Amino acid sequence: MDLLYLFIFAVSAFFTILVVALIGYFTVKFRRRNPDDVGADIHGSLALELGWTFIPFVLSMVMFGWGASLFFRLATPPANAMEVFVVGKQWMWKVQHPEGVREINELHVPTGRPVRITLGSEDVLHDFSLPAFRVKMDAVPGKLTTMWFEATKVGTYHIFCAEYCGTKHSGMIGQVIVMTPQDYEVWLSGGRSTGTAVENGERLFTDLACVTCHKPDSTGRGPSLLGVYGSTVKLTDGRNVVADENYLRESIMNSQAKVVAGYQGIMPTFQGMVTEENLMQLIAYIKTLKPAAPEAKK
Repeated sequence: MDLLYLFIFAVSAFFTILVVALIGYFTVKFRRRNPDDVGADIHGSLALELGWTFIPFVLSMVMFGWGASLFFRLATPPANAMEVFVVGKQWMWKVQHPEGVREINELHVPTGRPVRITLGSEDVLHDFSLPAFRVKMDAVPGKLTTMWFEATKVGTYHIFCAEYCGTKHSGMIGQVIVMTPQDYEVWLSGGRSTGTAVENGERLFTDLACVTCHKPDSTGRGPSLLGVYGSTVKLTDGRNVVADENYLRESIMNSQAKVVAGYQGIMPTFQGMVTEENLMQLIAYIKTLKPAAPEAKK
């Protein structure tokens, strides 16, 4: 990110200085020396026209290609990334680690390991900004967003909300505390856990009676959820959609929005019944549901 910024800045500075210098030089060299001077009739230069068209085009394509490559790398968390859930709420950041340890306005992470953050909002639009890591992402009401970073140096770094969210927006700050892997494990073991996100999600799945309709053997009134995450789902209106995190979230909060083909839209909506943290826990549990491996032939 820094290299791309410096490249764009250097190119911009070079051409700014060049243009200003040429304007000054031409102003002096071709100034009118007496009132009767008439400028020469210049018909232009094809080589000059091609030059100042082709060179900026090449430079802009380099910026575009470099920026697009960086964007896609930042938008795709590594497969081995550690998952952390963050919920924005006026005016705090609530954090839950996969092991169940929770924090408010603090995020402890180890060095040398990618961290994938799933963001949600309980009220208005927020923006989780980590300037030291050159990343930020909106926390949008009604959907989940993701971002990732990897800390390489032990230290304490700022968390800001980069989207105006109300009267105490400026106080919605926090810290990323980067530790060595060994220190992080010690901190994690000493933290108070109320159950992992998956365990809490499984408990909610039972408490909300989801198990009565979404049976593993597909005999329930709703489709089986084994292996649903990441799969392609056919809907009653003929569309095919990918069952990603936002699909799962919408199916819980607004069950009539995308009804699976072959089933009736009888699932109740859970809007207002579960919090954003509960939703993330339910989704974390559903993501772990895998179809049983076929038995090996004897």
